[in-house]
Amino acid sequence: MPAKPERMGYLRFLIDNRLFLLAGFLLCFTSSFGQTYFISLFAGEIKTAFDLTDGQWGGIYTIGTTLSAFTMIWAGALTDRFRVRQLSLGVMILLALACVALAMVQTAVVLIFVIFALRLMGQGMMSQLGAVAMSRWFVAARGRAISLASMGFAAGQALLPILFVGLMISIDWRHLWIIAALCVVATIPVMQYLLRQERTPQSMAEDTQSLGMGGRHWTRAELLRHPLFYILFPLILGPSAWGTALFFQQVHLTEVKGWSLGSYVALMPFYTLSSIAFTFITGWAVDRFGVKWIMPFQMVPFGLSFLILAAADTIFMAGVGLVIFGIGQGMQGTATTAFWAVFYGTRHLGAIKAAAAALMVFGSAIGPGITGLLIDWGVDFPGQMVPIAFFYFGGAVLAGLGILRYQRDLPLSASA
Repeated sequence: MPAKPERMGYLRFLIDNRLFLLAGFLLCFTSSFGQTYFISLFAGEIKTAFDLTDGQWGGIYTIGTTLSAFTMIWAGALTDRFRVRQLSLGVMILLALACVALAMVQTAVVLIFVIFALRLMGQGMMSQLGAVAMSRWFVAARGRAISLASMGFAAGQALLPILFVGLMISIDWRHLWIIAALCVVATIPVMQYLLRQERTPQSMAEDTQSLGMGGRHWTRAELLRHPLFYILFPLILGPSAWGTALFFQQVHLTEVKGWSLGSYVALMPFYTLSSIAFTFITGWAVDRFGVKWIMPFQMVPFGLSFLILAAADTIFMAGVGLVIFGIGQGMQGTATTAFWAVFYGTRHLGAIKAAAAALMVFGSAIGPGITGLLIDWGVDFPGQMVPIAFFYFGGAVLAGLGILRYQRDLPLSASA
């Protein structure tokens, strides 16, 4: 059982909980192979191999990801019933098989189901396992634990695009997906070792759980009847839909702007550094001030970054936009994960997080589809960025008003 971190320094917390935190890190890192920023690196090769337009490729991605979103509603709730050690084993095996399938797929119809498997096992279940594990295992330092585990996302975004774009020069893209599968397989024994003494969800004592609004644990059915969930729709959908589109359309974006893909991908470490910095800052702020004061503001950097990228005419300004986007990404990854545990309790967290994850996955489905269709209609992605920015700003206002209204229902321990 992780020690109580409020009585120890940051370093002591990190040392005493290293196995659990490293497990969370690896879960987040391994999700990379089903994340849009990784799959989209191969967009040009996939469109050429299957003779697809931007809209057709976006449509395939949308259908596959939408199917995974619906499946997540059921699959994500499995984290309330099974240990992370057991569940991660099956998910990682299936993720590796999905990577192999993409290396072998020959038709566009089958490609839909391969994308479905990659998105469900990678972005969906691996991310779900990491988020639920950190939220459930840690209470007083939940924000800190989530921020540390989220470094897996940041490491994947910083390392994998540069590595695989470099390898693409000399290795066929299909062979690179075999390498991705081997990377997933290599992580399995490490994960099994780290979680050999994991606690089960069923064995968690009452005093390790935190209550939500009204001083109780909410079920998913109750969440779906509560107004705040629907007020937060733009906040949940926005970063997923348009952030996914930003990475999904990176090949198109660089072509329109006249930048090389290599130069643009080389900016990712700067984006990652800002994401890392604000992941830790947000984790500290969540533990210090409470998640209710952080949630709405995460949308503002996203909106600003899209305004800057829309107007950017140099690779330097693209870097500025990506750095600001990273600020929003760092805030969103930590604050949103902590929010569900604070406002709705932890007993049914897997099912509740699954509903939110399904909505986020659905957002990541419609973003590429909408932007790809608009590109086919003659509206390039930079031309779409200003309306998207105002979507973010509107979502921030709506979320702020909703949280302000319902934060009064939090227990005193959570509302401080």
